[in-house]
Amino acid sequence: MSLRDDTAVSAAQDQRSKAAGHAVTGAGQGRFQAFMVVVVRRLPFGLSRVVAASFLGYALINGLTFTIDLGLLTVFRSAFGWPLPLAITSAYLLAFGLSFLLNRRLNFRSHAPAGPQVVLYLVAIGINYVAFIFGVGAGLAWLGLEYHLARIIAGLCEAVYMYSVMRWVVFRDVAQR
Repeated sequence: MSLRDDTAVSAAQDQRSKAAGHAVTGAGQGRFQAFMVVVVRRLPFGLSRVVAASFLGYALINGLTFTIDLGLLTVFRSAFGWPLPLAITSAYLLAFGLSFLLNRRLNFRSHAPAGPQVVLYLVAIGINYVAFIFGVGAGLAWLGLEYHLARIIAGLCEAVYMYSVMRWVVFRDVAQR
């Protein structure tokens, strides 16, 4: 997807929102998207032709929520002494809830009903949880890798999966099909 495609999709979403009688986007949403577009335009080495503004927004939002995930994991495991599976699960659910809210409002600027999106998102994070959090993350920790490093490696794997699912499944748009 190119920047041009991403910008056209945002404009189409705004038109459909106006037609449906919804307020288009709040000032924060518009500023976030505009900032992502400006940054993508300035990417070197021709990357501006291949990196979508929504991918950059996803990277920023999920970088923040992943940092929160690791912070909570550390508190739950090291400070509270919770068992690793409980600490991983609790931190994961809290961080992914925040990720959903921020991506829905700021990055993908969705105006679709939230209910079906939440269901799709829960299925996606369920798959992600089993495959990457426990499959890769807990598996590497079980093999002896330090749990923070194991979680970071799992996080890199899940980033690609979750962006794809959020972009083309959870927050898909009729104009993108």
